Amino acid sequence: MRSDILKKRIETLPHRALLRAAGLDDEDLEKPLIGVANAFNELIPGHVHLRELAGKVKEGIREAGGTPLEWGVPGICDGVAMHVSMRHSLPSRDHIADNIELMVLSHSLDGWVGVTNCDKITPGMLMAALRLDIPAILLTGGPMEAGLDLKGEKKGDLSTGFEAVGSYKKGKLTTEDLDQLERSICPGPGSCSGLFTANSMNCMTEALGMSLPGVATTMAVSGKKRKEAFETGQRVVGLVREGTVPSVIMTDNAFHNAVLVDLAIGGSTNVVLHLPAVAEEGGMEIGPDLFDELSRSTQNICHISPSGPHHMEDLDRAGGISGVLSRFIKELRPSKTVSGADIREIAASARVLDEGVIRSRGSPFFPEGGIAVLKGNLAASSVVKQTAVSGEMMRHRGPAKVFQNEEDVLDAVENGGIVEGDVVVINFMGKAGAPGMPEMLSPTAAIMGAGYRKVALVTDGRFSGATRGPCVGHVEPEAYVGGPIGLLRDGDIIEMDITARTLNVILEGKELEERKKQFEPPDRALTPFLSRYREKVLNHTSTDTGPHEWHCI
Repeated sequence: MRSDILKKRIETLPHRALLRAAGLDDEDLEKPLIGVANAFNELIPGHVHLRELAGKVKEGIREAGGTPLEWGVPGICDGVAMHVSMRHSLPSRDHIADNIELMVLSHSLDGWVGVTNCDKITPGMLMAALRLDIPAILLTGGPMEAGLDLKGEKKGDLSTGFEAVGSYKKGKLTTEDLDQLERSICPGPGSCSGLFTANSMNCMTEALGMSLPGVATTMAVSGKKRKEAFETGQRVVGLVREGTVPSVIMTDNAFHNAVLVDLAIGGSTNVVLHLPAVAEEGGMEIGPDLFDELSRSTQNICHISPSGPHHMEDLDRAGGISGVLSRFIKELRPSKTVSGADIREIAASARVLDEGVIRSRGSPFFPEGGIAVLKGNLAASSVVKQTAVSGEMMRHRGPAKVFQNEEDVLDAVENGGIVEGDVVVINFMGKAGAPGMPEMLSPTAAIMGAGYRKVALVTDGRFSGATRGPCVGHVEPEAYVGGPIGLLRDGDIIEMDITARTLNVILEGKELEERKKQFEPPDRALTPFLSRYREKVLNHTSTDTGPHEWHCI
């Protein structure tokens, strides 16, 4: 075992002395040393219960004959961080992977468990798993229960609150309504109850085979979640003894299956950022074209908020990710999971218990998958959640209203600066431009809440999984490196056709070239952390020769 260097060599006597000082005894040092990377904190509702779950994981490790050793992993609540432009959120994903590398390699651990739940923490842990390639398993902490809307029905969630802001500014809600929603839409622990980025990535973790079957959708407050935590602790010891490492689980086949599941359930567009970054850690390359290719042949069979009326508790009750997998047995590729079973075996043994939540492929909610990739003279690549777009906005042509920050968009919504037919453009929001590629949920939700039906939004930033409507993000090349989106002006006519997968600005090439001569990115104050991140992004882009350069940072 990897820890033998600490436990059995004469030269590491002083190192063992330090471990004994930390509380380990002879019996502990005879067992596999298993790390528990616990993302518990008191700031994220999806993480406030992880201390208890980590305790159950450690009980399982001990019962299976391992020695658990826990440390803390940082986490940002994207929903909270949006009020400060959330420029640190996406960079924190890489920081989390680095945190785990530092702890696992420095202490010669034999295996580790990631106790996680939210947006950047889960993909950061998956990145670390492939990077280190020692036995590992993830326990995702489970979804929040759905909250209450203004009618007292169990239909409220985080997106309800964001959209309420736009409704209030248009005089459609009162301050009393806002107060009621604030107290009812997020009822307790767990990752926000819709199929937003946290739950999308937790579903991806299960589909990749890196968590036990059922874990992604089991509710945070359920007794079953505690049982899953204990079993996860037991299983990591088994993985160590078997020598099963993440690279035999997260293979090309596993990523193919995960993308298929994402498209079938209508997951967050952020999955198009995170899965490629995880794959790259294992030397694999997947990009937006894979999502688009599979989307054309994968039916969207779930309609979970913000795309539809259901929440994660409904998906869990209907059969969870195993139930979704059962609809695509023929398309699934052979792929081992941490449970020991092949993903196709899990799919074959699953049942769908509610056909209204997990539909048959012959009666889907949408004939294609959740993601579409648009290209044209405005974007070499861009992403839209097409299952959250109304039929009348699948094609749209309108004048640009250009902004360089979210606050100005919110002011324009409130003051009538945006009218039906406009295409709101928020540029210089990319990985280098912001930097940090913040989510645009506040402006998109404000537009929806204000009641606009024919306003589109285009940005080189990204969107929360809670975003709905004709919102095109991840535009590449981004504005900061000279992409056409940074050259747009008010009144430029933009054409979006999701069905045809196109995104264009109606301008002659020579006009764009003239504007490029006057190009100057906005000057933004940066912390040392953000300065380093921008430099990393720019260096990666300048040295990368492949088509995937835009999504791997």
